[in-house]
Amino acid sequence: MAIHATPLDDSAVSDLESGFRGELLTPETAEYDEARTIWNAMIDRRPALIAQCAGVADVIAAVNFAREQGMPVAVKGAGHNIAGAAIVDDGLVIDLSPMKSVRIDPEAKTARVEPGVILAEFDHEAQAFGLATPVGYNSTTGISGLTLGGGFGWLSRKYGLTADNLRGADVVTADGRLVHASEGENSDLFWGLRGGGGNFGVVTSFEFDLHEVGPEVLSGLLVHPFEHTAEVMKAYREFVAEAPDEVTAWMVIRHAPPLPFIPEEWHGEKVLVIAVYYDGALTDGETVLQPLREIGDPIADAIGPHPYAGWQQGFDGLLTPGARNYWKSHNFMEFTDGMIDTFVEYGKSLPTSESEIAIAQLGGAINDVPVDATAYPHRDAEFLMNLHTRWTDPAQDAECVAWARACYDAMAPHATGGVYVNFIPEEVGEERAAYRENYDRLVELKRKYDPDNLFHLNQNVAPTA
Repeated sequence: MAIHATPLDDSAVSDLESGFRGELLTPETAEYDEARTIWNAMIDRRPALIAQCAGVADVIAAVNFAREQGMPVAVKGAGHNIAGAAIVDDGLVIDLSPMKSVRIDPEAKTARVEPGVILAEFDHEAQAFGLATPVGYNSTTGISGLTLGGGFGWLSRKYGLTADNLRGADVVTADGRLVHASEGENSDLFWGLRGGGGNFGVVTSFEFDLHEVGPEVLSGLLVHPFEHTAEVMKAYREFVAEAPDEVTAWMVIRHAPPLPFIPEEWHGEKVLVIAVYYDGALTDGETVLQPLREIGDPIADAIGPHPYAGWQQGFDGLLTPGARNYWKSHNFMEFTDGMIDTFVEYGKSLPTSESEIAIAQLGGAINDVPVDATAYPHRDAEFLMNLHTRWTDPAQDAECVAWARACYDAMAPHATGGVYVNFIPEEVGEERAAYRENYDRLVELKRKYDPDNLFHLNQNVAPTA
């Protein structure tokens, strides 16, 4: 099937509108510009039509419309994807953001979540019952893209990926059918949804396992002078090598934000931040985390009891929409001296005050899952680096992108060769690195569920080898 930009057929649009419960937006509609604006301000695209879906029937109608009209189609959850996959020039955007239902079953410890939900909304409902599932570290992220790419956060070393906690999903496929995918029904599709991205259809409902979490947890930040980065990182490496799965400790090199617990004279200065979370009893966590708190001479120690939902939102202020963002990412099996030297080298030259080098601790329950059990293949990674450049002036685009790519290249000799699909900044080009040894199986799945590659605006698995 040829997918190409084409003028809208007014008659076909009228037919779509006649049975559509949501809203159809065109460039002439007042709400159009707001609807096409997404988190990363580098993305500025103008769809021919935005279909804001109110329910499954609208999604089916929109998929059928795109297929029949031969239009490029993008699928938008929360619009947080770094590459801007939610928006397409001259095509159709299937906008799921109005679909916001979250239904918690506290007895079964499960949740049914619609695709327009963001993480803060999911956490809000689940925490009413002292429950949660592993999700990401920025609460404005959408549940859809997070889950389909794998999804990891503070709970993942204890409970696995977001995708590992998926029990089932309702999916509108490229031919306009609604199917259910689970271990017992369309299990091949269920396998592909857990890490294979948006290649196989539009998910209209997710069902997750929930775990007892919070509502109060031990978490917080340790802030060190940047000049002590090498020695602190080496001590951190020793700590995490022995840490139980209840501990998750990440590191960030950045300029200190004006947080109240950081001395004012350090605001805007370059620092190394250790962000740490403990999933368990507060008293146990105090004992387990004490060696981490004794490393070096921190500028600030803000570890203490916090509401889980509040901790989940703790970094949102550093990731507000409207800025220009470019990421590069690597996975690592170990934390070597060479990596530390490179982190220090590039930490000295962060291109803007909002840019950062983030190092996430993975492993634990994530890596207890066999590599072929889900489409997500990176079960050997113990650490993940995300080079997050962030700025507002378009004149800095080349400088910031070049810095990220240079640091990425310098870190490559230490990396696994795999990359987390949700952290890839370009629309296409890193499919093999994203899906690795599961790629060929994903191709077979694509041939079955989307042989004409309707859903191709992603890290695309083409239906041909």
